[in-house]
Amino acid sequence: MNNRTIFFILSFSLLSLSLCGCGISKKDKDLYKGLSADQIYAQGQKNMEKHNYALAIKDFEALEARYPYGEHSLNAQLDLINAYYKKDDSALALSTANRFIRMNPRHPRVDYAYYLKGIVNYDQNTSLMYRHLPLDRSARDPSPAHESFAAFKDLIELFPNSEYAPEARQRMVLLRNQLANYELCVVDYYMKRGAYLSAANRADFIIKNYDKTEAIPKALSSMIISYRKLGMTQLSEDAEKILTSNFPTCPVPSS
Repeated sequence: MNNRTIFFILSFSLLSLSLCGCGISKKDKDLYKGLSADQIYAQGQKNMEKHNYALAIKDFEALEARYPYGEHSLNAQLDLINAYYKKDDSALALSTANRFIRMNPRHPRVDYAYYLKGIVNYDQNTSLMYRHLPLDRSARDPSPAHESFAAFKDLIELFPNSEYAPEARQRMVLLRNQLANYELCVVDYYMKRGAYLSAANRADFIIKNYDKTEAIPKALSSMIISYRKLGMTQLSEDAEKILTSNFPTCPVPSS
């Protein structure tokens, strides 16, 4: 069998698969034939209630394609974010949320898009991959935590009276502590390698950017030790004064 024959067979196979795919697509489209926007939206809502997220996604995507204008289409886009999230498709959930925010900044429910954006990123730290591993969450990639914090911050700044604002504030407190603890991991990394100036600078960053978090006492202790190692006595004593005056029960490091 020569190369041209092989190429023809492969091309024909690909064409057959393509035609089969088109048939499936047409079959899916026929499912919504004759249905109004109200009916498709109600069907999507029903599938969400039954936790049939894959079917709900089909419903909302079909609604958006068939009736691109109107309130049902916009509501379907918001519900799509939630459906993608429930189906563990974080990438599509985030891209849909960002698109909705960009295209509909004044929509009365845009606060929900910000909220879901925050939630999706928040849950990146509790994915199935990490649930069964003995890893300190603070030592992981902090990017999702930063993105989640930023989304919740936008939500409470733009919509302080939103029904989602109280939960967003609570989650922001947890995220600040987590991010501060991540910075402590970096401080420890520098100290173990004798990079005391870098450790002191990173500890100072924690104090300036994550005040009122549980990481502050340890950051001050790391500064005291780092400045001692560097022979910067005055800076070490200043850090010690701050530690003893603000956290009197926290012991001063001896070395």
